[in-house]
Amino acid sequence: MKFQSAVAILASSLLSVDVNVNVNAYSFTPRSAFGVGSAISSNQSIVQVTRSNDRNVNGNSNGTTGMVMKESPSSSDDAKFSISSLFGGNNSKSKANKAATSRSTATLEPHPSARDHISPLNQMSPANIAQAVANGGFVQPSSLPFHPNIHTGVLENGLSYVILPNKSPAGRFEAHLQVFSGSADELEPQQGIAHLTEHVAYMGSRKRERLFGTGSQTNAYTDFHHTVFYAACPTFTPRSNGKTPMLPMALDALCDVMEARVEPSRLEKERAAVLSEMTMVNTIEYRVECQILATLHRENRLAKRFPIGKESLIQTWQTDDVKTWHRTHYRPDNVLLYIVGDVDPKDAERVIDSKFGHITAEKQGSEIKLVDLKPEASNLADSIVSGKNVIKARQSWHYPPVKHEWSSGSNRELEEDFTASLEEEEEHKQIYDLQLQDSYDLDERVEFLKSSKVEGGKKVRPHIFRHELLQAFSLHLFAKRPVEPITDLPSFRRSLARRVALAALQIRLNVGGRSDDPPFTFVEFNQLDSAREGCAICSLDMTAEPHRWKDAVCKSIAEVRKLGIHGVTPSEMERYASALMTDAE
Repeated sequence: MKFQSAVAILASSLLSVDVNVNVNAYSFTPRSAFGVGSAISSNQSIVQVTRSNDRNVNGNSNGTTGMVMKESPSSSDDAKFSISSLFGGNNSKSKANKAATSRSTATLEPHPSARDHISPLNQMSPANIAQAVANGGFVQPSSLPFHPNIHTGVLENGLSYVILPNKSPAGRFEAHLQVFSGSADELEPQQGIAHLTEHVAYMGSRKRERLFGTGSQTNAYTDFHHTVFYAACPTFTPRSNGKTPMLPMALDALCDVMEARVEPSRLEKERAAVLSEMTMVNTIEYRVECQILATLHRENRLAKRFPIGKESLIQTWQTDDVKTWHRTHYRPDNVLLYIVGDVDPKDAERVIDSKFGHITAEKQGSEIKLVDLKPEASNLADSIVSGKNVIKARQSWHYPPVKHEWSSGSNRELEEDFTASLEEEEEHKQIYDLQLQDSYDLDERVEFLKSSKVEGGKKVRPHIFRHELLQAFSLHLFAKRPVEPITDLPSFRRSLARRVALAALQIRLNVGGRSDDPPFTFVEFNQLDSAREGCAICSLDMTAEPHRWKDAVCKSIAEVRKLGIHGVTPSEMERYASALMTDAE
């Protein structure tokens, strides 16, 4: 559907609005040839571990969003059904409730983890949108234009929202609630709780169940940097002849996520579902991907905070554990609501305020059950917003709370702004070990090889992973750079030039793979901005027969080097420019 693309474009535009070559190398060599297979039912769920929506764990290109956790519908909320609760109820009563809530929160303590931080709207703040409208769509003469119909806003409680009317397809809309906390925000005794809370909060919602049978689709997923809940619905309820809008029902379900009840029966059901997922994802591909991520991000907390979590912890959590995580992170200032589709923006803004306006960070904080975790959660929040060069606080709230060691060849200005080093982190972790460089009891035991310095002060960070289930040699070569914002014409031109170069190189590699005796069985070169990792990843992935691995590496590197020295040919430029114009239509 076209508006699904609009959702993706809208979300990606918010990720980041404003790199000597260090290289990370990995080789995987089989001990013996054993086959492994797995079958996943369409209604089961798997944890999202792949790097991007263009590369799966085998390095193959596809059009999916990787391995995303999908849930099955169920309920536990025992709230009584009423027509008024479905569609907003009495407006005066809603205002009275909001006023009563405002009075009660005046005496509550500040939320232990709430801090002033950059807006998740980035350049799409209401002020910038208003300025763009006044200037014909441009904030600055050289900036890229905003969509003329986009609406953004921030409620009094700090909740941000974006509305994009889109009548293709007609009579449908999507609402996505993005919580800017994922597995990378978990404390040591909370590993896996973001995913479990996602299950409990949405799968157990009675208000979500009310969307069943209306032609709606609902789901949720968790990753390093966020947890997202969504509802894709018809604009009006079936058989209402266009008189009863579905948006209030959809936002009721998403608001219920923010006020989730954590009941023992629901927790046990979702715990079983999560443990089942853990068994399903334990494939050789998943293990390889974890090895790659742990090596690539060994200087930050992503290496130790995979979304699936730790089984020993998941089996022991009680309702207070889940509710503590929920009330710590599900705050109005820490979420963003997207609505895209066949809706009226003014009506949507009124419904958003009526459904979410009463929730406050102070009230959420007052319901945190495990007070012993408050100090550490507070220290983590301080380290994120006050620490030096933390990507989440400095570049975009959509990124995980990490620092990176960049490969060389990066944008030098961005590199200086966001560079972190292991030595520098050693000094700062005396306050709080944000990057998890110390050893902890639950850490996986990974034997890293030492970084090697090569010509020109460049470094290679190698790692070798062997396993009897691996059937072929694979090599994964990475360079990690800051995400470059695309906000003006020069940065847009640079991104197009990069796409042309990547397309040309991939075609050349594919041609080499079709020879009579190719050295590799698969090869792909790409560069992708990864919001889940808070960086851009340039990668060369290949597989080959173990006895031909040297030939495969030499052939692939030679093609990359030729393109770097000689560039693309005029015929390649014409072909790829035409393809870019076709994509833009």
